[in-house]
Amino acid sequence: MHLSKKAEYALRATIHLGIAAEMGLPTVSGVELADANRLPLKFIERILQELREAGIIETKRGKLGGYALATAADKIRIGDLVRLMDGRLAPICCASEFAYQRCTCPDEDHCGLRMLMIDVRNAIANILDRYTLAQVVEVTLRKMRRDGIAPPFSTLAGAKVGAMPARGKADPADGFLVGLSQLATAPSDEHQNQ
Repeated sequence: MHLSKKAEYALRATIHLGIAAEMGLPTVSGVELADANRLPLKFIERILQELREAGIIETKRGKLGGYALATAADKIRIGDLVRLMDGRLAPICCASEFAYQRCTCPDEDHCGLRMLMIDVRNAIANILDRYTLAQVVEVTLRKMRRDGIAPPFSTLAGAKVGAMPARGKADPADGFLVGLSQLATAPSDEHQNQ
């Protein structure tokens, strides 16, 4: 699977809208979303329009207008967002469950490549369809707070606003599933404050 820039930007913008909602911000302007994600405004506006047409987000007009989630974050599966933007999760079209297209293989039923790519699609779908936007937002915010980084759209006292960690190779310890497992094993914030 190759995630297109369009899908990547849609996911980043939607995650930021989820963070804004968690921070108590009713709407976020397109400019704020573009700036927070370092994305081109025109491109993000087209993506937001598609998300609006799909019922994922809504727009509000007026002085305090902007974009907000139209669907509860716990009802938005990450796999659905990717499919909305890219059409399929499968690396090749003949392995797709929802966007199947016949390939040029003379014997598709006995094609080893297709069988392997079906398993790849299943593995990707098992992760992306299992998790919701709410879970991604929760893990993201917990990691930002742990590292003393102010979440977008907040003014946390003592947080390193705008501090960006040095970039390097992708460390498996920084994955979502690791963050989720840490969330499941960590004592709740409420319990820690007692």
